[in-house]
Parts: sequence; C-alpha cells; structure tokens
Amino acid sequence: MPGIGLLYGISASAIAAATALYGIGFMANLVPRSIDAGTAGPWPVALIVDVLLLGQFALQHSVMARPGFKRWWTRLIANSIERSTYVLVTCLSLALLFWFWRPISHPVWTIEQPVVRLIILLVFWLGWLMVLFAGLRSNYLALIGLRQVLDASGGRPVSAPTLTTSGLYRLVRHPIYVGTLIAFWATPHMTAGHLLFAAVGTAYTVFGTFLEERDLVGTFGDRYRRYQREVRMLLPFPK
Repeated sequence: MPGIGLLYGISASAIAAATALYGIGFMANLVPRSIDAGTAGPWPVALIVDVLLLGQFALQHSVMARPGFKRWWTRLIANSIERSTYVLVTCLSLALLFWFWRPISHPVWTIEQPVVRLIILLVFWLGWLMVLFAGLRSNYLALIGLRQVLDASGGRPVSAPTLTTSGLYRLVRHPIYVGTLIAFWATPHMTAGHLLFAAVGTAYTVFGTFLEERDLVGTFGDRYRRYQREVRMLLPFPK
C-alpha cells in the first residue's frame, strides 16, 4: 500500500537524520556514550569488541549496497522501499556500534595550543559541512529513500538514478566520503580508540569506494568512465 510505504520511508529518513546527528556527537564526544566515553574495560577486550562492531557495520553496509543483493532483496520487498530499508538497517547497525563501543583512552596525541585546537575543530566541522553540502547537491531524497516512496505514493515509476558532476563533485567524485574522512582524523585529542575507529573507517571507506565505482560504471557506463578520466576519486588534485 503506497500510504504505508510513504510512512515507512518518512520514518526511516527521520531515524537516519537522528542517527547522523548522534554519530557526529559520538565523534566529537558531545554525547554520553561517545568514542572516548562510555563503558571501559581491559584494552584487549575493548579492542576485540570494537573491531567486531566495526566489522558488522562494514559487512552490512557493503553487502546490502551491492546490485546482486538488491536484485534478490527486491523479490521479497517492494522496490520502492528497498532504499529506505537499507537506510533503516544501516541505522540499526550504527546504533549497535554507538551503544556497545568500548573506549580505549590511551592518548596518541594531544594538542594543547588553543589556536591550533580551534583550527583542528574547525576542520572537523568543515568535514561534516562538506558531507551535508555534497549530499544536498546530489539526489539527496533518493539517497535516503524518500524519492522512491514519494514516486510510489504518487503512482509514478521509481525515478532512475542520476549522476551528479557539479559543485563539489567537480573536485572529487566522492565528496561525501572525503568529508567523512576529514572528520575521522580532525581531532586535537587522539586516543587509541579514536585511532582504531579512524583507521578502520578509512580503510573501509577506500575499499567501499572502489566497490561503488564498479557499480557506478555498471549503472552509467561510458558516461561514468569519462567522469573517472576527468575527476579524481578522493584527492582533489587536477588531472
């Protein structure tokens, strides 16, 4: 039923927004259970728990994003709510990570100079602003699944994917990932737990980007290959 699908999509989008805000607070230590605050314990146990939490997110996020999984999945659920379901399950996976994360508080670096600390914090927030602007520049409603349920509720076929190459996408092909990587590392106080999160997150982001590139070539063909030749993937250096 279109009305139920629309309500489902709106609910998933609202949960995604709340999860994203909590995730920023998690990285910035602005929430009670954050990357450096929460249930502590022996560092070997914390290391195992945190690696497992990061692994379950990477597995879920990668598998459900692959076209082969989507083709199988949409035999069981309506195509219009496939993206909303992906967003919702990703939020649940992140919620597990946030709730059960074990901080490892051993300091790796600490910046004491107030001006330098301020600059680093500004870079952190600029990273998230980059994520926001890039998301809004792209087909944001489709990214969070709203476009699909809106199309279905209006009796229209699900909109075809679109390729964004303007704005920040003229500098790099994946500005959302670049902004996220900046936010991972821009901290004046790097702990061992934060370093683990940033290192694994960076490795997964780069690996996932190569997987997504393959899918984008499959979707857009020569148009995306031409875009690959003109714009770099993650580093904004001229070609």
